[in-house]
Amino acid sequence: MITSLRVLLLLAAVVLSANCFAQDKSPRPAAERLQKFHKDLQTLKQQAEELQQQQESQTVDGAALLHDAAVFARAAEWMLRFEEFPKPNYADQLEEVLLEGLRRCELLAAGKPDWNLREETTIRGYRSGVDGSLQPYALTLPAGVNPRDGRRWPLHIVLHGRADQMNEVNFIHRMNGRKPPENAVDPEQAWIQLDVYGRGNNAYRWAGETDVFEAFADVRRRFRIDENRVTLRGFSMGGAGAWHLGLHYPHLWSSVGPGAGFVDFYAYQKQDRIKDRRPFAQHETLRIYDVDNYALNAFNVPVCTYGGENDPQLLASTTIQQACEKLDVPLTVLIGPGMGHKFDPESFRTYMDFHQQHASTGRPGYGQRKKIRFTTNTLRYSRCDWLQIQEVDRVYEPSVVDAEITDQDLLRISTENIRMLSIARDPAAYVELDGTRLPLRDAADGLLPDVWFTQENGDWKLLDYAQSRAASRNPDGNKRPGLQGPIDDAFMSAFVAVRGTGTPASAAAGKWADAQLNLFQQEYSKWMRADITVIDDTQVTEDLMQRNHVILFGDPASNSLISRVLPKAPVGWDGDHITVGANSWDASAHVLCAIFPNPLSPNRYVVLNSGHTFHEQDFRASNSWLFPRLGDVAVFSLQDTQDLRKAEPIWSDVFDSNWQPR
Repeated sequence: MITSLRVLLLLAAVVLSANCFAQDKSPRPAAERLQKFHKDLQTLKQQAEELQQQQESQTVDGAALLHDAAVFARAAEWMLRFEEFPKPNYADQLEEVLLEGLRRCELLAAGKPDWNLREETTIRGYRSGVDGSLQPYALTLPAGVNPRDGRRWPLHIVLHGRADQMNEVNFIHRMNGRKPPENAVDPEQAWIQLDVYGRGNNAYRWAGETDVFEAFADVRRRFRIDENRVTLRGFSMGGAGAWHLGLHYPHLWSSVGPGAGFVDFYAYQKQDRIKDRRPFAQHETLRIYDVDNYALNAFNVPVCTYGGENDPQLLASTTIQQACEKLDVPLTVLIGPGMGHKFDPESFRTYMDFHQQHASTGRPGYGQRKKIRFTTNTLRYSRCDWLQIQEVDRVYEPSVVDAEITDQDLLRISTENIRMLSIARDPAAYVELDGTRLPLRDAADGLLPDVWFTQENGDWKLLDYAQSRAASRNPDGNKRPGLQGPIDDAFMSAFVAVRGTGTPASAAAGKWADAQLNLFQQEYSKWMRADITVIDDTQVTEDLMQRNHVILFGDPASNSLISRVLPKAPVGWDGDHITVGANSWDASAHVLCAIFPNPLSPNRYVVLNSGHTFHEQDFRASNSWLFPRLGDVAVFSLQDTQDLRKAEPIWSDVFDSNWQPR
């Protein structure tokens, strides 16, 4: 036990460290120019707000066009907030962005927007459901696109590589006005192209992953997209993103094209899996993102990967190639002769021809896929076309499905580490699950789009209509897709941070929670490019909890929401002790971080005392470091916590499939 004075002194250092958030060194523009930038930004924001008031009763198209203008203001605001001027010409780029934003507002006010169908790359914006922020993306239109005619267009989703000096303004500068790619000149081969910003440099993880799908959804709202002909590709960090999204969502793409990138943390960081093994919770949750664990999923989507002969990142291609060979899964590997970290022209032509060929064919329509071979290590990525894994026996271990529709109108499936799954009723009349034959097409009275099955004591059981409806509501509160942890998972969809307004039982723990919230606000704003919503515990309503994960900071005495959720939580916390299973700690010298389903809103999370579990040093390092650090639950000693960005828990773990301590 340490003295209260010592704890308070240590926590003062924590708060100081959190407030001393490192700023990038940059050639700051002259004061007069900065003043003008701020003045122009306020003018742009005011014009966008006035248009917003006028647009409240307008169409969805009108709101989208307003976002296309307002996103320029947001880009400028973030650049000025963090003074992101790594080179002198960035000030010129900011000036361009402010002028274009003002120009778009003037055109909207006159009812004459000129960018919506422009046959080149233009910047668009959408409002994110994660945090309400406006986020940019680039859209390239070939000739002849008209959302009002009946033609549906192929789409290429392109993920950019890492660019440490790129922010929203620089992304806009790079993209706005770019001409269509040469391959899109032929009308018969043309496609719409979405270049994703992805909130900067996070390898399309966490909110960066959500950004890909939200930008995709925004394009689908504006234009007629043939969803059976969507190509996903990227290079370098974009290659890592294409590996990640391509093999975690294999049923969505007509083909996937990862160029370079990384697929395995230990190998990419040149760390020994034994000697340099991460702490247990970190090692387990690396399986979320280590794509070599998902090589089997390339069976479900054509993949053409590229690496330069002399590029260390060729390792990504050869790692997946070796895994696919063992699994008898096809994979096309291109190697650029004598090349480093870039494409050679001949390989790029072959690469693009591959994707054009598969876009012409298109992926199987829903329910038309005859065979699935699918694996996952987390319920976050649990669907392949007409089949979804709903519950597993053992978390962070491979769950595997091998399914085939036979000529006898039978769906034959073998499974591993799966205790509940749902199957669309369309593929076959019957399903044979690990040798047990059950009805499918007419099951559950033929009333539900998906039929649910559960495994009990090694035997598969069909759920009837009422049981299926009940199972879909997850009455036992088990780990399910989108509700499986770890802590960082809560920041992939809508969330609100909640601070306590009461007096903490431990003053030191209260200061720690305040410092943690402060650090979360700063780091999320800088690296995830948005502000989080922070409210008092007295402001939380039932409706808010139905729509958001709640991130609670404080202890049961200071935050009334914590005291309300604890009676049905897998952890205990009172004035004396923190308990998790058989483990117990002194509450006056320790603090608890955790994630679990919200007992007051079971389809949403509660998180205790944590934002993202990786920090500034990880964002500044390789993107491969952006993996969970705390699992589902962790305890910190206040004695050891002088810098929250470097703090290590004294204990951490993941909950089991039932959200219980292991």
